[in-house]
This record gives sequence, C-alpha cells and structure tokens, in this order.
Amino acid sequence: MAPPARSSRLTRTLLAVLVTASVAVPVSGAARPAAVPAPPPTALGPLRSTDPAALERRYTATRADVRAAERTADAHGDHRRAAALHAMAAPARHFLTFDGRDGGRSTEVYGDLAHADRIAVLVPGADTGLDTYPRFRNGAQALQRQLARQGDGHPAVLAWLGYPTPATVSPAAATTTRADQAAPRLSAFIAQLRKAKPDARITLLCHSYGAVVCGRAAHDLPADALVFYGSPGTGVDTAADLHTRATVWAGRGADDWIADVPHVRLPLPTTTLGFGADPVSADFGARVFPAGTGGHSDYLKPGTPSLANLARIVAGTTPLTTPDPAAATQRTPREAHRA
Repeated sequence: MAPPARSSRLTRTLLAVLVTASVAVPVSGAARPAAVPAPPPTALGPLRSTDPAALERRYTATRADVRAAERTADAHGDHRRAAALHAMAAPARHFLTFDGRDGGRSTEVYGDLAHADRIAVLVPGADTGLDTYPRFRNGAQALQRQLARQGDGHPAVLAWLGYPTPATVSPAAATTTRADQAAPRLSAFIAQLRKAKPDARITLLCHSYGAVVCGRAAHDLPADALVFYGSPGTGVDTAADLHTRATVWAGRGADDWIADVPHVRLPLPTTTLGFGADPVSADFGARVFPAGTGGHSDYLKPGTPSLANLARIVAGTTPLTTPDPAAATQRTPREAHRA
C-alpha cells in the first residue's frame, strides 16, 4: 500500500487528469492559432458616455478598425478571417471596442445602449474568437429578441469578447490562467459601463469557461446579477467566497456534458488546475434557475426554457419553473429595488 502522502499525490494527479480530459474530450476539433495579423486599433480610451452622438463616433471608429483588419487578413491570405471581418464591418453593426490582434477582441452592442435600462453582458467560454464569432452573435441576438418580447424596460445586450479564450482541447481550458488575465479587463469594462449607465440594471451572463473569468473578477464587478451557466466552476467553493454584492444565479441543462467535469481545485505554482465547487450544487449557495434539457451550446437557443429564464434574470424578474410564458412575473425585494 502506498504511504498516505504518496497516495494523496496520486489522487490529486488523477483528478487533475480527469479535469483536463472531461473539459477536452466532449468537443471535437481545436481552435485555430491566433496567427492572423491585424493593425493596432484606434486609441478610443475608456467608455465614458452613452450619449447617441458619442456612441456613433465610437461605432464609426471601430468600424474603420474592423475594415483595416479585414484588409490585413485578406493580404495575409486568410480569406476566412477576412470574410468574418467583412460581415462585422456592416453599417448596421455596432462595436464599442475592437482589436483584431491575437485572435481578436471586441464588444458588440445589440439594442439601443443610449437608452437602455437593462443591460446583459455576455462573457463567452472556450473557442470563441473572430473565426467562430457567428455563434456568439447568434446567442446575443436571440437574447435581445427575447428581452424585447418580454417588454421589461429598455434592454441592450453586449457581447464582450474581451480576452483570448482558450481552445477547448488544451491545458489552458483546465486552468485559471486565461481567466486570471481576463478578469482585470472585464472589471475595468464593467466599471466604465456602470459609470456611463449608473441607473441601469447590469447582469453578467457567464458561459462555460466565461464563468471562471467572472468568478475571478466578481469582487470588483459593480453588477446587479452574476449568472453562471454551463459552468465547470468559478474558482471558489461557495457563492459567498466570490465577495460580490450581486445576486448569484446558476443553471445547467440536463444534457450538458459539463456536469461530468470533476469539481476539484489544485493550486499550482503559477496557476490553479480545476475550478472548484459545482455552481448548481446546494453547498455552493447560488440561486439555481431551471435550464431545461439542452446541451452545452443550447442555452441561448430560441424557444428554450434556458433562454427565457436568462432573459427574465436580466430583466430582474423571477425565473420560471416551467417554460410557461403566461406565468406571473415577480421581482425579488432586492431586484425590485434596483428596478
């Protein structure tokens, strides 16, 4: 029999392998390397105003940056990237930020941010970048349409691709390194948004590895709600450990493979392997919302209970226990005060 210390080390190693395998195996194919060049973007500075004229100036500048990145990608011979950027540069698209370097970072606006009083910020997980952007956009559009149908206030959705996401089939997807690097960027953006929209209700919707990013940033986020869905963990053991004043929600679809990820957390010299407790477990302490029977990529699909309930959380209303659209709307006391 192995000595207790050695047995513990073996157990920890086995759990580490399981975390990596569970995150990597269910998804086929890896993200392409972020090797397509792009010019530096316009120096816009922080978001200080959501006045329509100020926003239009920002949208015009970022559109020019997208077009410049498109030309560079085309000259480099990456016509797939160039085609994706060409679509992003359409006059009807609105970006608060854009940087085509290192795989791409951007913040796209869906809805009227100038007059919005309900703002959802989508924080994506692994394998999200300029080359896979359409699926991120589809989710943001579906959420904006659902919010508009609900008729609660004046909603806007911000698709925040503010960090180089890890490839799902990679060691980076099983450690907190990318999240540690992304968290200050997310905190800074939400702080700017809060100053620009002090009376708006701000909700962060954090999917998959994006939940780790939100977890690392939680203590600095001036948000009203944090929602973890399809999450492998948040980097802490309980919602209280997030040290946030936001209401914490969690949900997971019945067919989401993320449920099989071992909930361990092993500190290493330069990072942490694994992401801690299951956010939908009773011990974690989040408010759990019904997310239906969907899989890992289904949360923002039109017609799903998960989309309906995510939109209700954004609006500050209680999630439905069934997908019955006629169910009564009810705000929690804290949410009613913020509304």
